[in-house]
Amino acid sequence: MAQDRLPPIVEQVTSKYPKVWDAYNQLGMAAAQVGALDPKSERLLKLAISIGGRLEGAVRAHVRRGHALGVTREQMEQVALLAITTIGWPSALAALAWIDDELQKAG
Repeated sequence: MAQDRLPPIVEQVTSKYPKVWDAYNQLGMAAAQVGALDPKSERLLKLAISIGGRLEGAVRAHVRRGHALGVTREQMEQVALLAITTIGWPSALAALAWIDDELQKAG
């Protein structure tokens, strides 16, 4: 999937309910503007939250976005490794696999 494309189901929902999508994006921007975090830290935290929720699509999206901001593989992998003692090996290893897959796609 191209970095600028949303998953097909998301595209369908955003097309059908554009006001909901706009409100969602506005909420995200408002939360980011509260602001003591730099963009890379914000992306790593969103990656961590996604890993904790075992949200594969979100993990992949935050890896792509983080990579675009210059977040390193090592930083992303550390986030997944830190998750081991909180959410366990299976979830952390799944996240490592998703991170690796997305970064390989990115080149």
